[in-house]
Amino acid sequence: MTFDKVKEILIEELGLEDEINLTDNLKDDLDADSLDLAEVVINLEEVFGIEIPEEDYPKFKTVKDIVDFIDSKLK
Repeated sequence: MTFDKVKEILIEELGLEDEINLTDNLKDDLDADSLDLAEVVINLEEVFGIEIPEEDYPKFKTVKDIVDFIDSKLK
């Protein structure tokens, strides 16, 4: 499942606990800054075998935004 992989990457890259929800805001709830997001995206690209253009980064406000984006790329 996409969410489980995204959650795993966020926990690893951001040094978080296991409590991550789809509705979590990357900046406000997970304290991710732009550098963190870039690291997460690189990892996501490798794991899912997709390309995420830099201009799409601002679309990622919540964990669900990332999951939905990846799911759309995998279809």
